[in-house]
Formats: sequence, C-alpha cells, structure tokens
Amino acid sequence: MTIRTTARTTKQAATGTLMGLALGDALGRRTEFSEVPMIISLYGPWRELALPEDGRITDDTQMTLAVARALREVQDRGVAGPERFADTLRREFVAWYHSPDNNRAPGNTCLRACGLLDGDRRWQDASQIHSKGCGANMRVAPLGLLGEYGEAAAGAAQLQAALTHGHPTGLAASDLTARAVWLLARGADPTGLVGQLRSYAYENRDRYHERWLGDLWTRSQDPDAAHFVRRGWDECLAVLERLDAVQRTADPELDPCTYTGDGWIAEEALATGLLCFLLFPDEPLTALRRAACTRGDSDSIAALAGAFAGAHLGAAAWPEAWTARIEHRDELLALGALWDA
Repeated sequence: MTIRTTARTTKQAATGTLMGLALGDALGRRTEFSEVPMIISLYGPWRELALPEDGRITDDTQMTLAVARALREVQDRGVAGPERFADTLRREFVAWYHSPDNNRAPGNTCLRACGLLDGDRRWQDASQIHSKGCGANMRVAPLGLLGEYGEAAAGAAQLQAALTHGHPTGLAASDLTARAVWLLARGADPTGLVGQLRSYAYENRDRYHERWLGDLWTRSQDPDAAHFVRRGWDECLAVLERLDAVQRTADPELDPCTYTGDGWIAEEALATGLLCFLLFPDEPLTALRRAACTRGDSDSIAALAGAFAGAHLGAAAWPEAWTARIEHRDELLALGALWDA
C-alpha cells in the first residue's frame, strides 16, 4: 500500500473530518439509548443541543484514533502491504482493549474480537464473521483522507472493519463510508453524493479484496467469495436506495432513524449519518444536533454526520468554543494537520 496525500490546505478537510467526528461523538454520548421525547425533556429542543462541558468522547473516537495511528505509522514507513497494516492495526486495537480508558460503553463485538486478537491466532479467526455492527464503519474515516482512493484504500477500509466485524455488509459499508469522506473532501456536490456511492457499489459488487482479506470469506456459510461479497453490497445498495428516495423530501423535524434505520448496524449508520448531513449540508452544527437527537445509536450516527460535514466544509465548520474542549483535541489536530499538509 503506497500512502500518499494531496494538499487540502484551503479548507483543511482532514482536520474538519476528524474534529467533526469527535464533536458528533461527544454530542451524541449523552443521548444514545434514549428516545427522542426523553432527549428533548432532558436537554431541550434538538436545534439547541449543547456540547457537554467535559467534551468527553466514546469508543467511536477512540477507535478512530487507533485506525489513524496505524495509518500514520505505515505512512511513515512509506510503502506497506496488507500484512503490515493488519499487524499495526491489530496492535492498536489490542492496546485499546487493555486501556483503562476503554470504559465508554464499547460494543460487545469489538470487545470480543479484540480479546481474540490479543494472541497468536490469525486475525481472520478473531473476526466476528456474522456481525455487521456499526463498529465496522464508525472508525473508518481516516482511510478517506488518503490522496487516492483506489484498490489500496478500499482494501484497507474493508480490512480495518474485518479485524472485528467480518460480515460482508460491514466491509461494504466501511468502504462506502470512507469513499464518501474522500469524495466530499475533494469537493463533491452533496446533492449528487448518494448517486456516486450507488455507482461505486454497483462497480464493486463482484470484487472480493483477497489480497487484503485473505480467506476471511471461508468462515461464512457462503459457497464462494463472490457470493459472500455480493451479500454485503446488496444490503448497502438497498439502504442507499431508501436514502436516495427520501433525501430531498425528508422532514427535518422527524427523527431521521424513521427513514433509514436506527444505526446499530453498519449500513444503517452510514445511511442515517449521511441523511443528517444531507438535510443540512451547509449547517454543520445543525446536522450534528439532528444526528444526536435520534432514537438509535446517536453517538455513531452523529460521529459519521460530523465526519461528512467536516470533509465537505473543512476545519472552519467547527466553532472554537466547541473544539477547544473536545477530548483528544491536540492529537486530532496533529493528525489532521499531517494529512492536510
């Protein structure tokens, strides 16, 4: 994998992406697991949701940073193949698993898989092949910050998902999430974004990244790799079609989960995070607030919405009054500056 970056100093898309993800995560931390009426009764109208004073994030940002650190390490070495990236990422995931700060309601699949990664078994044997939880794609945004988005970026995006969530829909949703970040960072028009993602899904529907995934598919009940990977793309295409049908007519006052799902699974987290962004493409804080005031996996939905908004609008999207107190601020800014330079 040759990792190159291109200059995005005008809007600092990488910084905007990482900071937006963390802000959405922190905003949704208190609202996750609650129904919308309860959220409003506790915190007021959704359009006025305030960032918690402590700026604390959850496992979404923690694991995004793990992916970003692994990417930075292989970038520092120049050229790295799937094995080196997998080994580096595995080390970061195991470190997160043992961290005393791993107390932010982490997902069971991530915990189970990372516990199995802490040993000598092949990573494919640790992967939870039947899980397509949103943990697969809540952390993939750094792969969308690469200078090019070809076979290496797509394979790496799916690999980072597969270390924990081996279901083909988790792989496809992660690829699409990173692709969306990459397109927005390069100035894609939000109104045409869903169409571009659908085209990308159709183009890759028969492609199994064997160089990156190895024999992962054999842990499933599919007859071959092609059948395995098509299942994932078809589920993602179905939810993208739902999103395409409602993105221009959805009522912003209605819980976005009503249209595209609650976000506990990867394809719904992608679609609902995108919907929140597309409802307010030029109002990033409103998009975050709408995403956080949802009945579903609010922190992951808001984290993804923040990543999309930050990629689109850049670092200036986020007010200093919010970014100044976000947890891990210095590392987020340092990583963003690395990929913006």
